[in-house]
Amino acid sequence: MNGIYILLGSNMGNRLEYLKEAENLIIEEGIEIVDESSIYETEPWGKAEQEWFLNAILQINTLKEPEELLASILKVEQKLGRIRIEKWGERCIDIDILYFHDLVIQSDKLTIPHPGIPSRRFTLIPLVEMCPLETHPKTGKTQMQMLADCTDGLACNLTDYKF
Repeated sequence: MNGIYILLGSNMGNRLEYLKEAENLIIEEGIEIVDESSIYETEPWGKAEQEWFLNAILQINTLKEPEELLASILKVEQKLGRIRIEKWGERCIDIDILYFHDLVIQSDKLTIPHPGIPSRRFTLIPLVEMCPLETHPKTGKTQMQMLADCTDGLACNLTDYKF
């Protein structure tokens, strides 16, 4: 995998505004936005009884180490009012590090690549849009191959929304 990819999601309040503000705060953290996927409206994963999400992926560039990037992301979430109450519950903003080049990291604080990538269409569809032939550093499969193998049947619909 070439590049650093992060996933943004929101299913509370003005979802689009949360995504846009997250992007602005990420830039304020000294992180360069290289590319962005389309914005998708997605059925909630893990807990169905909640509003649908808006999701998008950003390809970023940073001199920060993975743990420093995580700290910056958590700071952005906090500034936007993220409160962690319930796993897979509603959230104004959620930001996950999907890939950090070819690094494989497993620690108490951070797992890269994100373990949910192969099983979540809302992650794979925008990754296929951005980098279809890039391979997962653990599975060796391309994003397209993982999407073809994915058994997640939840809706992931392209929107007309723009950053």
